[in-house]
Amino acid sequence: MKNIKALGLIFLALLTGLAAAVYATGWISRQGGIASNKVVVAAVDIELGSRVNAQMLSTVDWPAGSIPSGSLSDIKALNDRVVKVGVLRGEAIMEGKLAPVGTQGGLSAVIASGKRAMTVRVNDVVGVAGFALPGNYVDVMVNAQQDKDKAKGEQNSQISKTVLEKVLVLAVAQEANRDDTKPKVVSAVTLELSLEDSEKLDLARSVGTLSLVLRNQMDKTTVATGGITKGQLFGEKEILPIATTVAAAAPARPRVARTGPAMAPASQCVEVIQNATRSLACF
Repeated sequence: MKNIKALGLIFLALLTGLAAAVYATGWISRQGGIASNKVVVAAVDIELGSRVNAQMLSTVDWPAGSIPSGSLSDIKALNDRVVKVGVLRGEAIMEGKLAPVGTQGGLSAVIASGKRAMTVRVNDVVGVAGFALPGNYVDVMVNAQQDKDKAKGEQNSQISKTVLEKVLVLAVAQEANRDDTKPKVVSAVTLELSLEDSEKLDLARSVGTLSLVLRNQMDKTTVATGGITKGQLFGEKEILPIATTVAAAAPARPRVARTGPAMAPASQCVEVIQNATRSLACF
């Protein structure tokens, strides 16, 4: 009886193994029938701004129905091209990740069309404690003296104001790699700006001190502020100048000639001497 059960289990195991083998054979044959094309991928991690050569690339079979848009199949066509974003090992090389043909390597390949790169000096505090990394967005704030009209008796005041918003950080110091998330305390930060914003930043750093304000990468809102002065910071009330007005001259009153009391007609007077005392008596 025990032998019959053992033989039954053996037979069941053989049947299960045979079914699995048949299924695997069919699956392999189906996979072999799927059309595929060659796609160029990165053989090593490639940093943005790097010039590509054949040693950095390889080709793999990619299912024809899921080939990434803009992918390339010829390694020779990518020789000396420059990547404008970082590419990881095994990632497909697409035209959208490459700078135009003829672009020289380096940071200039990363700058967007119509933009400029400008470097500002920072310290461990102004540089947001090293958390402003390539690929992040920052606001630029300036602290300077605000000129007033001295002819009106106004005095210069200290003001802090945000002059630029949502500025892309291209590089910190001489590093433009965006894959590293570790804070780096550096002495300079390179920003991507329009030509107009470059002029604003150049003026701002010449009239005062700059500070970077790190912002959320997904936050695209802009907020216009009037800045804040020292008096507003401490809640001081602004003293308004007292307006002086000249009152209109009242019309001159006509002079009225006053006549004095009628003179009494002259009277006759007699000098009276009595007990060595003199007196005058008039009638």
